[in-house]
Amino acid sequence: MVERFLNFIHREWQGLHEVAILLAASALVSQLLGLWRDRVLAGRFGAGHELDIYYAAFRIPDLLYVSLASFVSVTVVLPFILGPLARGDRATAERLLGGLLTSFLVVSSIFVGLIFFLLPFFQPLIAPGFDGDAAIQLTTLARILLLSPILLGLSNLFANVTQAYRQFFVYALSPIFYNLGIIIGIEFFEPKLGLSGLALGVALGAFLHLAIQIPTIIRSRFRIRWPTRSIWREVKQVIIISLPRTLTLSTNQLTLMILVAVGSLMSVGSIAVFTFAFNLQSVPLAIIGVSYSAAAFPTLVRHHTNGDRDKFIEQITRAARHILFWSLPATALFIVLRAQVVRVILGSGHFDWGDTRLTAASLAIFIFSLVAQSLVLLFVRGYYASGKTRTPLLINVGAAGLTIVLAFVIRVLFRTFPIIDQAFAQLFRVSAVTGVEILALPLAFAFGSLVSLGAFWYCFERDFGRFSIAVRRSVVEIVTTSFIVALVAYAGLQLFARSFDLDTFWGIFGQGFLAGIVALIVGGVILHLSKNHELAELQRALRQKFWRQVGVVLPEASEL
Repeated sequence: MVERFLNFIHREWQGLHEVAILLAASALVSQLLGLWRDRVLAGRFGAGHELDIYYAAFRIPDLLYVSLASFVSVTVVLPFILGPLARGDRATAERLLGGLLTSFLVVSSIFVGLIFFLLPFFQPLIAPGFDGDAAIQLTTLARILLLSPILLGLSNLFANVTQAYRQFFVYALSPIFYNLGIIIGIEFFEPKLGLSGLALGVALGAFLHLAIQIPTIIRSRFRIRWPTRSIWREVKQVIIISLPRTLTLSTNQLTLMILVAVGSLMSVGSIAVFTFAFNLQSVPLAIIGVSYSAAAFPTLVRHHTNGDRDKFIEQITRAARHILFWSLPATALFIVLRAQVVRVILGSGHFDWGDTRLTAASLAIFIFSLVAQSLVLLFVRGYYASGKTRTPLLINVGAAGLTIVLAFVIRVLFRTFPIIDQAFAQLFRVSAVTGVEILALPLAFAFGSLVSLGAFWYCFERDFGRFSIAVRRSVVEIVTTSFIVALVAYAGLQLFARSFDLDTFWGIFGQGFLAGIVALIVGGVILHLSKNHELAELQRALRQKFWRQVGVVLPEASEL
């Protein structure tokens, strides 16, 4: 029984849909744990000063993480590992990993040590609106969180081996264990240690993220060897190639850091509201955009390595169509059901009605950019698979600059012209709620994401070939269906409001759940009757791959 379970864990996963479904399922479990985490935090603290400090403390460690760990990420390193393995030269791949491990540990230790001592000087930049005890607490939390970049960086390095051997199940478990560690911190560490306990939970989650990879490395008998002189040249090449990607990711984190800094100058709880809404919109992004782009990446690498341009474009087109297939209806549902989503997930304890309304309004704005964010992830993977990292850097820097400028401009407009503030307050139903200016941050972020998508779309077709025609056919059909889904969901809310007590958790849950289910059923029927190509592809993939695997897995589950 144990042997069968281990064989399932370590089996190879093949095919875009099979891997995408696995990663999507993992992302769903991980995101559900993340939502549980956010619900506990919201109920315990509300959108208040404590969570403003906690979330602001992540900014420097997160920036350090993407600045260092991206040098050893799967996206950059995997092609260098797959090449020698494909030639049967395993020793070269092992020495390359050894060189990257040595370089990462040395560089990250130096940077973490320096930042640990310099954090008090960085604090005014991270949260200029904090002073006194809040500034001291932020520095303390950030110092604890500095453990995470090193641990997660090592985990990302080892993930190159798990993905090279197509051990996607183990790879999929890592984020789940990460969130479990954070939840342990909330439930067991925070009651005794306060906010420092929350930070220790994050460090524990990062350790678990790494630890789950190690048995697979041992099982694969992949040894980490000391690098030779020739390998150091390859390590240098990896660093040079990954530098634009590192700068790209750093601009994303820098953008969030500046948005949080602006939020610290707003009403108390603004950073918490911004982060809660951002985390909620990240759920469909992780399940759809991240899963499909990650599943497509190894195949894109192979097609580009083999010089098969047509198959490369076909894979991008296919993944883009399925991202649209899922993300457009998700956008429609989240916009209509935003209040129910926020009330069900976060509405407990100290998280009051004002917090709920502001978070729901911010979520609605964020979710407008869901399609853009998902497709941008795919385009970025396409560029990295081809070894072209300069274009994503330039586009992201431009979009980041635009987002930051807009955040300041919109905030000034809200404060200078009350009519604009009132118009957005009425549009998103947050009239008479304190802190409406927080909407400036998701507005700037969403607009920057849409501009980024337009730039990526244009550049990708210029660099690789046209694929718009195949995607446009899907867009028209799915947009129409998504609009109908939104109308049905809205009608369902009005209908079921008469059957449930909307002052209770189960009443809100029942109203939103039934409205969403009916809307999805109607959307599915429409797509089926119109013989939607993406739906047909998905059904074939489930029959050929997923259902067949369930036949193997189910007996093991009953035995366990």
